[in-house]
Amino acid sequence: MKKILLVLLAATGAAFAKKKIDQGKSEQALWAEATDTVHKS
Repeated sequence: MKKILLVLLAATGAAFAKKKIDQGKSEQALWAEATDTVHKS
């Protein structure tokens, strides 16, 4: 039973970490687009 709870906790933590990393990448992409000095034509 403890092993199952540990696995579930680890999976939940991994999912949370992935979500935060994806949010960070999205935020970085927005900043890169907003502050890009190269004009695209």
